[in-house]
Amino acid sequence: MRTPERPATPSRRTLLRAAAAVLPASALVLGGPPDATGPTGTAAAAAPPNGSATRYTILPFLNSDDGTVNVYQSDDATDFRLVRASAYTPPSGRIRDASILRHTDGYYYLTYTTRTWQDPSTTIGFARSADRVAWTFLYDHTVPIADLARAWAPEWFVDADGSVNVIVSCSTTDNEWIFTPYRLRATDSALTGWSSPVALAGIGANHIDTFVVRLGSTYHAFPKNETTKYIEYATASGLTGPYTIHRTGNWAGWGGTREGPALVRLDNGAWRMFFDGYGDGAYYYSDSRDTFATWTAPRRLPGISGTARHFTVVKETVSGGPSLPTGVTRSFRSANYTTRHWQQQSSLLDLPVVTSASTAAQKQAATFTVVPGLADGSAFSFRDASGAYLRHWDFRARFDGHDGSSVFAQDATFVARTGTASGALRFESYNYPGHYLRHYGYQVRVEPSDGTELFRQDSSFVPVTAWA
Repeated sequence: MRTPERPATPSRRTLLRAAAAVLPASALVLGGPPDATGPTGTAAAAAPPNGSATRYTILPFLNSDDGTVNVYQSDDATDFRLVRASAYTPPSGRIRDASILRHTDGYYYLTYTTRTWQDPSTTIGFARSADRVAWTFLYDHTVPIADLARAWAPEWFVDADGSVNVIVSCSTTDNEWIFTPYRLRATDSALTGWSSPVALAGIGANHIDTFVVRLGSTYHAFPKNETTKYIEYATASGLTGPYTIHRTGNWAGWGGTREGPALVRLDNGAWRMFFDGYGDGAYYYSDSRDTFATWTAPRRLPGISGTARHFTVVKETVSGGPSLPTGVTRSFRSANYTTRHWQQQSSLLDLPVVTSASTAAQKQAATFTVVPGLADGSAFSFRDASGAYLRHWDFRARFDGHDGSSVFAQDATFVARTGTASGALRFESYNYPGHYLRHYGYQVRVEPSDGTELFRQDSSFVPVTAWA
């Protein structure tokens, strides 16, 4: 049995003060068209349409074993669950730093480091899969750099012209621990031939794990400085540069001994960076809503932190996701406390027992109209009989009248994810990704996922016929 009390969740204002690392007024302001591509050419984000789901896939190597990779997937980029253990083991060598791409031929491709960190490594590996789960080795490609000592951390990048590229960190025998990022461009659609390496100008030597995304006409690079051990930030007008490094040191509040940055666009349009906290054995994520100027305080990735190492993410919209009609009234039953339902009590959302013997007022307070999300029409908002909307404030679920602000619209918008029971849904906060409507002590709150089955159950609710 769980105790019904625990320390209070920090207020929103406290969280925001602690979470953001704000740049000075002189910081570079970056803009551009709303289109945005990352390593897979993914377009600008939005919540998945009714009946569809977002799917994020990663293939990390293991903290205990760099000879194989596991496949994990998630619908929210936070709660990753194992699909297959030891899904791919190369025929020789190792597999580290695996980067995943969904290519135009419909196949998924991996590129990866082929040797452990102690050994010389002049090749990068390639593998292919039709389903992300069963993988076939393709070949090892020798990177044609004179006196090459190590070729590490290859990362896919699809450019605006559709060309497929790999950004790889390379060092030479005269100083095997000083890395420089290079670009290889595929010379055929089968990804079997590669151009000569071209250094990314401006980033320079002693940088590793460079990850690039494009927004409009600007290329944004995030390399790790191997001297300072901090992830830096640079921009350019072309993939190969010249880049200008704008931010160094602990500019984003991520701390040092961080590596392997990988970015993906979330459903609310924010960018999420994952990175390997190799200094403490943990894995982290951090989000930005303002074109990489400020970032939330890093959180450990629940469930797989301490197990997973250096990965990238492929994001897709797939069919078979949750569906919830709008413009209709519904009541919402807890998936794991099946006599308890959402009910408004003094403007707050609680989870009392509601039955056929409940009063008419109690039934009305447990009945809500489902409408398209105020901040994103593919997400959802919930309105009571008076016209007030369910929103979060200080991470408590409550009902308030719409004040017309964008902040209110985001607070009152929730993205539907699949729940733990048949017909159950989970409702993720639109502006606090990874936070869900969840009951605790029979109160409904908005709290961050901890990756446990109990949290998934507590955050699962079944839409049922309205009580009133």
